[in-house]
Amino acid sequence: MPRPRQALLSRQRIVEAAAALIDAEGLEGFSTRRLAAELGVRGPSLYNHFATKDEILDAVADSVTGQVDVSFFGHVDWREALRWWGHSYRAALAAHPNIVPYLARGPGRRPAALAMADAVYGGLVDAGWPPARATHIGALMRYFVAGSALGSFARGFVEDPSLYAEQYPHLTQAHRLAEHQQRVDEGAFALGLDALIDGLSRTYEEHIGPLPPLPSAGTAY
Repeated sequence: MPRPRQALLSRQRIVEAAAALIDAEGLEGFSTRRLAAELGVRGPSLYNHFATKDEILDAVADSVTGQVDVSFFGHVDWREALRWWGHSYRAALAAHPNIVPYLARGPGRRPAALAMADAVYGGLVDAGWPPARATHIGALMRYFVAGSALGSFARGFVEDPSLYAEQYPHLTQAHRLAEHQQRVDEGAFALGLDALIDGLSRTYEEHIGPLPPLPSAGTAY
């Protein structure tokens, strides 16, 4: 008895292969022809599952956004929710930096992206932020997180001490930054996020009302 034929393609398989291709070669290296070759099928086969190349990119972008944890909103203080969401958001984007420019266009019709926006906005409004300010906070967080995920500050410095020794006296240790890339970049992000939340906390107390002290025990990140 012949073995039952299995479908060569599924939406999930296409999205996973597209994500891997974009991770490896960037958006400029992505095409439906290249994707079909990676999957071992003819190009038109993809269109049984996705009508256009942009639909595939939308699905990849949404799969990345779907990795972001927004469950904190509505369950913990908005300051902690914002901090934990920020770290989760950055981790998801930093793992797939090549898709970030596409994500930066906004949520469009992508379900996970819209669900994330809804959770963040709703959590902030429920915490007392006026709707306009809640929108601003969501926007500034996207700017901050996407910018941090697009590249590495530390890796931007070459590992050649002679480059800095004579002409740049304040950068004599800059050649070591790349060696400590993860600690530098993650530390900078954490510092910036804390400063951002501290500033928002002062704005809240000046214009909305007092805030309770945050619990000192433990953090999610």
